[in-house]
Amino acid sequence: MENTPSTSHSDIPGVDALVNELIGRVADKWTLLVLEALEEHGESRFSQLARNVPGISQKMLTQTLRQMERDGFVHRTVHPVIPPHVDYRLTPLGHSLGEAFCGVWHWAEQHLDDVETARTAFDTRD
Repeated sequence: MENTPSTSHSDIPGVDALVNELIGRVADKWTLLVLEALEEHGESRFSQLARNVPGISQKMLTQTLRQMERDGFVHRTVHPVIPPHVDYRLTPLGHSLGEAFCGVWHWAEQHLDDVETARTAFDTRD
């Protein structure tokens, strides 16, 4: 039997596919920024989220929140008032995802100067 390197990191069916899918989704800047805004500000209305995630369009915020809700990261509560009042909050699953990606912010804080130095060196070379 030939030993071939495996690109799989799990023996559980579906885990690798889920990881690949989540990295693609979560690594998009809007999901990470919405996740961060909800972590930082807690339960928020749509308009509050729009203010707390600069540059996001209403359409993109709607799409991002729907996908996050579908994946179980966000809980959406519709209050039966006129006009409708909708709140979004992170689920425990969403909080745990935020904790997992928190390392990216810590890494960025520690290596900001290194990255800027590398970029400057690259941009100024002949």
